[in-house]
Amino acid sequence: MRVPPGHRRSALSEVVHDYPFRNPSGLEPPPQWAELRDGCPVAPIRLASGDQALLLTRYEDVRQVLSDPRFTRELSAGDAARVTANESGGVFGAGMASASVGAGEAHQQWRRLVGRSFTAKRVAAMRPRIEEMAEGLVDAMVAGGAPADLVSALGFPLPVWVICDLLGVPDADRDRFAYWSDTMLSMTRYEQAEIDAAQAEFAAYFASHIRAKREQPGDDLLSELIAVVDAADGRLTEMLLTATGQGLLVAGHETTANMIGKMVAMLLADRSRWQALLGDASLVRGAVEEALRFDANPGFGMPRYLSEEVEVAGRRLPAGTTVVCSLAAANRDERAFEHAEAMDLSRSPNAHLAFGVGPHSCLGQALARTELQAVLTVLLRRLPGLELAVPAADLAPREGLIVGGLQRVPVRW
Repeated sequence: MRVPPGHRRSALSEVVHDYPFRNPSGLEPPPQWAELRDGCPVAPIRLASGDQALLLTRYEDVRQVLSDPRFTRELSAGDAARVTANESGGVFGAGMASASVGAGEAHQQWRRLVGRSFTAKRVAAMRPRIEEMAEGLVDAMVAGGAPADLVSALGFPLPVWVICDLLGVPDADRDRFAYWSDTMLSMTRYEQAEIDAAQAEFAAYFASHIRAKREQPGDDLLSELIAVVDAADGRLTEMLLTATGQGLLVAGHETTANMIGKMVAMLLADRSRWQALLGDASLVRGAVEEALRFDANPGFGMPRYLSEEVEVAGRRLPAGTTVVCSLAAANRDERAFEHAEAMDLSRSPNAHLAFGVGPHSCLGQALARTELQAVLTVLLRRLPGLELAVPAADLAPREGLIVGGLQRVPVRW
């Protein structure tokens, strides 16, 4: 549904909010989350494209829509709202591969094929290698002296190193993916020509990488997927192989990279949190989960196209509606979490929605959790005196991207 410029109210006489909302600071949530959860849980919003959608902010409503296999992240229907004016095609990372494979049994088959490389057991076996990478990056950061930017020194390099290892990408090519990821996740930061050029470069690189892996396969996920394609059993097409590889590189890099900086900033913003972790290493796992729940700057959320009429929060939403599920707003819903506006490192249970839920939940969540736990473990061991080098209120959010994060996290030790 397109909204004429200057139009401020829907047919129900509700204010149409410009979306995404701006954060007061990098670690504070937009005030609209609480306002809408309480007063308008199904709220009209205008996206960066100018199109209109509906925003869901309550835990049960978000969970309901994301769990429903009828509703897809594929927004190619003619009446679906466009997220951005500039279409990157890779806006939701690995979701571009998920959308390409379709729904139902075909989608579940794709998830089984790719998901076997992201099982908790396999990812746990990667933990020593991840910690080794983190140790090396901390060494370099310390050698450079304080203050240092944790985002550029550790947050962004580590996840791309890990996903490149998983896909057999040569070490020399690691640093090329940050710009490609940014453009694929752009809402307003890049012009269409920049996005198109970056995507073409990315596609050309990955096609070349697939050819190299065919000639010399290794013990990595991409080699496994190529073997499936070459078996000619129809389970995974060449086009989907490329989309899967590209999507995993983008999603495996950008989301976790941003979360490392945010997680450490959250824990250092209140020194008692860091001290609690230093005193009890068993809190690390719970601290990671609570940081994921408490994240005030996660980015856009998860869009869904309603292919059928559905009732949400007592309101009937017609087929053809685009809804945006705000996972972060839902994660602060007092109806689902006691003292939701407080960060509790020992919160249990903690059924947050940071990785989604249902048939399209994040395939790489075991890997993301392992990376975050590994980073936190290494930092606590190596830099127990770590602290923010600027007031927490001065941490600025990254703007114009689907995935939220902090521009810099200056630290000293």
